[in-house]
Amino acid sequence: MRHKKLNKKFDRNKPERESMMNNLVKGLFIYQSITTTKEKAKEARRFAEKLITVAKKDDLASRRRAFSILRDETLVGKLFKEIAPLFKDRKGGYTRIIHLGKRRGDNAQLSILELTEKKAVAPKVKHKKEKPAEAKPAAQEKAPAKEGATHAPEKPKETTHEKHIQPKKEEKETHKAPAGGFAGTLRKFFRGRTK
Repeated sequence: MRHKKLNKKFDRNKPERESMMNNLVKGLFIYQSITTTKEKAKEARRFAEKLITVAKKDDLASRRRAFSILRDETLVGKLFKEIAPLFKDRKGGYTRIIHLGKRRGDNAQLSILELTEKKAVAPKVKHKKEKPAEAKPAAQEKAPAKEGATHAPEKPKETTHEKHIQPKKEEKETHKAPAGGFAGTLRKFFRGRTK
């Protein structure tokens, strides 16, 4: 008989099921919100709330217990230092499930599992990088300009790698399609055959 056995099987054996739940809970603690099916969210919620309750104690035994489930020292540290303090005044209800629509393909009910208290994350702002001013070589700056003569700056020598990447200008012109598109190509082809 299955009296008081609440866990769902998810058509997986025990190690696969435990691994799936661990990964869902890890994702929840890292990103503070995950999207999954309704049944998986309900099951992952049980594990997450138990771990947060354990983390609120913050002693060695609790850390070892959390590590035995999460298997990640940095994540255990995050759980005890960042997530658990958010819920110090709560006695339960650390997560919420928000139902979404049905998934396209297999019509499964999707849900969002998220923490009720979230740590504020500052948005990342991309700064434009300023291009450093190109420094002139010391030889060009010190060399005095001769009267009447114009001095053109020397081009840097190309390495063999750059030669392969950048084809010469002449090569670009030979690969150019003739004006007139496909019809122009046919005309050019037949002109060459008649001669």
